[in-house]
Amino acid sequence: MAANTAIAVAKFVAAAFTGSSSMLAEGIHSVADAGNQGLLLVGGKRAQRASTREHPFGYGRERYFYAFVVAVVLFAIGALFSLYEGFHKLSDPHPVESPGWAFGVLIFAIIAEAFSFRTAIQEANAVRGKQSWMAFIRRSKSPELPVILLEDLGALFGLIFALFGVTMAVVTGDGRWDAIGTLMIGVLLAVISVILAVETKSLLLGEGASEEMESRIRVALEATPEVDRVIHMRTLHLGPEELLVAAKIAVTRNDTAAEVAQGIDEAERRIREAVPIARVIYLEPDLDRTPSNA
Repeated sequence: MAANTAIAVAKFVAAAFTGSSSMLAEGIHSVADAGNQGLLLVGGKRAQRASTREHPFGYGRERYFYAFVVAVVLFAIGALFSLYEGFHKLSDPHPVESPGWAFGVLIFAIIAEAFSFRTAIQEANAVRGKQSWMAFIRRSKSPELPVILLEDLGALFGLIFALFGVTMAVVTGDGRWDAIGTLMIGVLLAVISVILAVETKSLLLGEGASEEMESRIRVALEATPEVDRVIHMRTLHLGPEELLVAAKIAVTRNDTAAEVAQGIDEAERRIREAVPIARVIYLEPDLDRTPSNA
C-alpha cells in the first residue's frame, strides 16, 4: 500500500510537469489501488471477529463484501475518471511538456509492477493447481488473491498504455495520442472492475464447495459404518476458510438412538478430517425409503 502511494505521488508530480492526462489517470489508478489494498486489509480484519447472536455464523463474508467494494471503487474512481479525462483531453488536446518526467516515472513503475505481478503469479500458482487462470479467478473462494492478480495486471497494462500514449504524443506532437492512452486505461479499468464485481457478487450470494471437496465429504460420510448412504447434501462457504455442511443421511433401521448419535459424531469427525475447513456441520438421520429398502 505504501509503495502504491509513493508511485501515485510520483505520477502526480510527472502529470503536473508534463500536463499528460495519461499520467494523471495513472496517478488516480495508483490511488485507487492503494485504497483497495487498505479495504482488503480492513475486510480481513473484520472477518476475524467472533460470532454473535445477530451473526451466529460469524463475519467471514466481510471479506467478500470488501472485495466487492474494491470493484466499485476501481470503477467509480479509476475507470470513470480516466474515461472523463480522456474525452476531455481529446476535445482539447495539447502537447506533452517535459516528457522526461513521464518516461522516467513510467519506466520505473513498470519495473516495480512487473516484480509485483510476478510475485502475485507465484503465490497464485501455489494454490491454483491445474486450473486455467480464468477458472482460478472464477472458482477461488478467497477473494484477495484474484483481486491482487487482476489489479497488478491492470496496473502493468495501464502503465504500458500510458507509455504508448505519451510516446506517440511526443513523437507526433499530437496531444490526442495522450488522450487515447488515457481512454485505453479507462476501458481497461472498467473491464477489470466488472470482472471483479461479477465474481465477488457470486461469493456474496453464497457459493457451495467445489466438486472435488463435495466428493471428499460424500466419501467420508459413506465410509462411516453407521451411514448407509447420503440422501442429499448442501454446502455453503461462510468465508474462504469456513464451510457449512448440511446433509440428510440414511442410517440402519435397527440402530438405537445412542448408536445413531455415535454414528453422527463419527461422521462429523471423518468430514473434518477430509475437509478441515468444514467448521459447521448439520447431519439429519433418516431411514432409507428407497423401494429396494422398503
